[in-house]
Amino acid sequence: MYLWIIAAVVSYFIKGLCGFANTLVFTSILSFGALNANISPIDLLLGYPSNLILTWENRKRLDSKVYLPLAALVLLGSIPGAFLLKNVDARAIKLVFGVVVVVLGAEMFFREYSKKRVHSSKPVLAIIGVTAGVLCGLFGVGALLAAYVNRVTEDSGSFKANISAVFIVENTFRIILYSVLGLLTFDTVKSVLMLIPFALLGLIAGMKCSNYMDEKLVKKITFILLVLSGISLILKNL
Repeated sequence: MYLWIIAAVVSYFIKGLCGFANTLVFTSILSFGALNANISPIDLLLGYPSNLILTWENRKRLDSKVYLPLAALVLLGSIPGAFLLKNVDARAIKLVFGVVVVVLGAEMFFREYSKKRVHSSKPVLAIIGVTAGVLCGLFGVGALLAAYVNRVTEDSGSFKANISAVFIVENTFRIILYSVLGLLTFDTVKSVLMLIPFALLGLIAGMKCSNYMDEKLVKKITFILLVLSGISLILKNL
């Protein structure tokens, strides 16, 4: 249980600081000792209030042209992702997840060095949205969304507001879907009730620190840690 508490505090500290990456950190820490089908439902319920808080805190920066199309496309991809989570081999899930972590972590790290803004493109939006929906359903991973939203928003407040709004829509749908599939159980709810104070503590601390720390530096460190976690996960499950 101590590992779960540490994972909740650390991952939601990163969430409060950067607005995303909580699921990647949470799952990377816990995947070495727990099934992904058990981790994702708990992180889903822990993440819901944090997304509500971040959206409310940055509500003045919401842009419907950013979050509404992405939210719709994410919903389309969530259904196949959730079914894969329930029916594929756990070891295979961890292996694929490791590759996903490495690729996304490296992409975001190098993206921080780029000064160019990539303008919104409907084909790119469609590919990213549906792929991100599958990843959300399978792993609860929203990092692919972060890679895109980071390109079409101007600052941290706008980024946090719009990506959290997309997560709220996706989380709501996935809670219903997971319930139907039997992935949310009474034990899941009990675990969430025990962990949510620690997750909120981490979230609030991260939000406070974001006012004083160099956010770009924190993001780069986070991306490096994610890449290293992904590599370790791949090697462990080969």
